[in-house]
Amino acid sequence: MSAAANVSPAVAKPAHVPDSLVYDFDMFRDPAYVADPHERILDLVKNAPPIFWTPRNGGHWMLMSHSANFNASRDTESFSSEFIPRAEMAAMKAKLPPGMPHIPLPVPINVDPPEHSKYRTPLQRVFSPKSILALKDSINALATELVDSVKDRGNCEFMKEIAEPMPVRVFLKMLGLPLDRQDEYREIVSQHLSDPSSDARAMIPKLQRIAASMNDTFIARRDNPQDDIISMLWKIEIDGKPTTIEDMQNYGVLLFIAGLDTVMNGIGHGVRHLARNPELQAQLRANPKMVPEATEELLRRYTFTVPPRMVAKDIVFEGVQMKARERAMLFLPAADLDPKEFANSDRYDLNRENKVHIAFNAGPHRCLGSHLARVELQVIYEVLMARLPTFRLDSQRPPTFHCGHVVGVDSLHLVWDV
Repeated sequence: MSAAANVSPAVAKPAHVPDSLVYDFDMFRDPAYVADPHERILDLVKNAPPIFWTPRNGGHWMLMSHSANFNASRDTESFSSEFIPRAEMAAMKAKLPPGMPHIPLPVPINVDPPEHSKYRTPLQRVFSPKSILALKDSINALATELVDSVKDRGNCEFMKEIAEPMPVRVFLKMLGLPLDRQDEYREIVSQHLSDPSSDARAMIPKLQRIAASMNDTFIARRDNPQDDIISMLWKIEIDGKPTTIEDMQNYGVLLFIAGLDTVMNGIGHGVRHLARNPELQAQLRANPKMVPEATEELLRRYTFTVPPRMVAKDIVFEGVQMKARERAMLFLPAADLDPKEFANSDRYDLNRENKVHIAFNAGPHRCLGSHLARVELQVIYEVLMARLPTFRLDSQRPPTFHCGHVVGVDSLHLVWDV
């Protein structure tokens, strides 16, 4: 069976979409995309319209250009994060029989302003630069432990042995979830993010499963608070009312998904680039103070998240007619490779003047965990430069990838001389 046979079935083009804006691309299973994601993105940037409609995965818009992504991210009245409208969700809940599990709503990411602020504000302190900086020493110690555990071997599968356990352990500890359930939690998140379903209602059982996996910890922290995020959330008020178990489940599903998947993929893309560029490794080893600048350019060059939006009303956006209830993907990886925004956008340039990427999105839904992600990325690059000799890709075992709402690295085999 050919790789192309694995793509999702094509659906009919809506009447208002002109043929010139149709481009065939499956953001989950496109063969070239899965083989080498950012090379395929460069091809799309060069050959696809700045905004196009794809017939795959139920049919949806892809926002490619930097301007389209930046403007749509800030226009929550036109591009909603509420995939099931609030009134519809309320009606659905009202029809549930007594005793049915709560339907978790990931907050604040699936809530639009002004409701968005009341859920996001309590989390700001936890993820502030000051709070995250206080974690740097413990993150450094964990990264050092993981790198030292493989350095005498001369090889490792970097994703499983370092890139995944480092941020996952950090976040489980921050959240207050048991470390010994790490593999179970990662499996739940992987299944959730790999689902290409266009039906928001189909996600409800998956969100309920995530919430259920944390319920014991929610109750334990309510009755016996500790120094973690879950305990902190029990102490806040939302609209002047004490936190409920439903609020905890709403917060929990968001933090669970975001904290246990995204950073590891950013690390994977960055380390793959370093492994392919020994001269960059040499620069950073000679001058570790350049690591923060190197990190920003790696984030720009290998942006890896694709947030979904729902068109909230009939609009004409950057000359394109869109209809209410159509889906639009903020294709941030393409936005950060837009040659109109970044000269020689395909080139990694440590000395690039404009490194102001939107890897963490823009507008009210800008990534709450961006400070944590930056610290973790910088720390792992610093530790690798300090603890390992020049490393390279294993020519016998090339990297593998997955795509979807997070463009990730599945396996990354590295070798070095010992």
